[in-house]
Amino acid sequence: MGFLCLVAPCVAQAAGYLDELIGRSRELRLSERREWRRLMHYTDNLITPGVHSLADARRFFLAPDGKTNPQSELEATLAAFFSEVQETQETQNPQCAFIARYSWLDRELSFDPAHLPRQPCKRFREWRETLNPQGITLIFPAAFLNNPSSMYGHTLLRIDARDQNEKTRLLAYAINYAANTNETNGIAFAINGLLGGYPGMFSIMPYYLKVREYNDMENRDVWEYELDLSPEEIDRLLMHTWELGPIYFDYYFFDENCSYYLLELLEVARPDLDLTSDFRWWAIPSDTVRVVVKQKGLLKGTVYRPSNATVIHHRLGLMSPEERALVNPFARGRATTSDVAFTGLPAESQARVLEVSYDYLSYLRASGKNPVEHPEELARNLLLERSRVGGSANDPPVPVPPVRHDQGHGTSRAGIGGGRRDGLNFVELRARPAYHNLMDPEAGYVPGAQTEFFDLAVRDYSGGVGSRVEEFTPLRIVSIAPRNEFFQPLSWKIDVGWNRRRLANGAEPLVFGMSGGAGLAWTVPDTLRSKTMVYAFLESTLQANTRLENNYALGIGPSLGALVDLSGRWRAEVYVSEQSFLAGDTDTAWTAGLRQRYTLDRDWALRLDISREHEEKQSWNTVLLSLHHYF
Repeated sequence: MGFLCLVAPCVAQAAGYLDELIGRSRELRLSERREWRRLMHYTDNLITPGVHSLADARRFFLAPDGKTNPQSELEATLAAFFSEVQETQETQNPQCAFIARYSWLDRELSFDPAHLPRQPCKRFREWRETLNPQGITLIFPAAFLNNPSSMYGHTLLRIDARDQNEKTRLLAYAINYAANTNETNGIAFAINGLLGGYPGMFSIMPYYLKVREYNDMENRDVWEYELDLSPEEIDRLLMHTWELGPIYFDYYFFDENCSYYLLELLEVARPDLDLTSDFRWWAIPSDTVRVVVKQKGLLKGTVYRPSNATVIHHRLGLMSPEERALVNPFARGRATTSDVAFTGLPAESQARVLEVSYDYLSYLRASGKNPVEHPEELARNLLLERSRVGGSANDPPVPVPPVRHDQGHGTSRAGIGGGRRDGLNFVELRARPAYHNLMDPEAGYVPGAQTEFFDLAVRDYSGGVGSRVEEFTPLRIVSIAPRNEFFQPLSWKIDVGWNRRRLANGAEPLVFGMSGGAGLAWTVPDTLRSKTMVYAFLESTLQANTRLENNYALGIGPSLGALVDLSGRWRAEVYVSEQSFLAGDTDTAWTAGLRQRYTLDRDWALRLDISREHEEKQSWNTVLLSLHHYF
């Protein structure tokens, strides 16, 4: 072609070649192939026949009906590749804007460059050269309850460059998918996240920024899962990431979240993988990691990266009482190396005190709790003093946890049990789609953290009462974070759902309630290795039901308890709580009880719950023995 042909013949020739490509694509049924479905994020409709794309940005589709018509979108894509648009800093030719589609269709149809000239795609080539990819690593930061978008963990992908090693991995880039919002209100985020109220977008950022956010600011341990992807698979993943740069998906907290779309990226890289089919209704990050790990030949190795807080906890646990007593004064500028308590220590101990003091000061600074007016000067002085001290602390590194997050119990739970309540025998069936309870086996989960969604208990009573819903809790979050002289986190809880409440006439309607509060927790004795935690909360409760006096009840009161790990398998919790309902349907209600769990294996546990409750001047006992399965 070129300048030797007139415009009309060139257009006709291009149209003829396009017709040829479309015809061959139909013969090969390319629009039905898994590769095309993954590139376009098509998924089967839930009820009606057909498919739809999860992408919600109109610019992602080149055909008017491309969101629901794979063949139409494929043909429009082929037509767009004939565009003569020149690449600029603001504009891309369709071959470059949809470079993963172009690459796959070229491989299947063998484009003739004489009829369909290949575009240089300079911007993509320069971007890829900057990344210099050699490998892909799946990153899983642990749960962080104080951030509503990360209350059950997060996942992202790290792009490992050719010239990097384990010591320089922080210089890599990361692929992140998240809701595009600055919302900090947990309730508002939860509501909008449930309803798809935020656009979710992919982004590329330096990995060290995410590590700083997780390890330093949020104190979250990080697991790194190195994936065994070929160079061709890595290129497909990066090309599709490039395509998705300006594209948004409606973000849903439970299913179409960070973890789900990263699985789709991996399916684009290796189309024969089936990672997403099990996550039609919800995608818990630890479950998605579990699916990746199970794929034969996909995992090369794992690396554990403890947070700064974990490192400090570990080193404090290795210190003598004399060493530990100096850390706070040094980190807060209240002690110097000339103090007798310091000079009397051996060189190894002095080195340990200065190193841990510097780490603790860094933690305080990252947390926004600057202990002195010029913390950077204090940090510099601690480093200078450390350089003057001979010897080495020789502390062992933080041990790798024996159970990774993907190796813990399944996040769904079903239970069956029997018991007796207020003189009546009953059988209970309980089910919870996700995620973790304080009395569940703790291995692989954040200690003291509980997040549950849609917990449902149904009981069948003797004595003519029959079957009824005993409890339905869409959301229950508890964070019990022990305090000591170095760390002073605030514990908190929130509970939203329906529970039975006894009225003065003996009736027990299902009452909607919202409760929550703040509290404090400690280990007993106050050491970093204690297996016992005690807690105290001040909680408020709002209940609503037409059978309540004035249709509501508003109360406030304390709750106290202790979690005791009697062995690696056996946990007990003793608790007592009281609510004084001062407005609406007034009453004083209290509950005291003992919960016990014995782990049979990773996914099976026995529970024994004993309680005494008091409402409307009536008291009764409940005993329940149940077997729980996690899957």
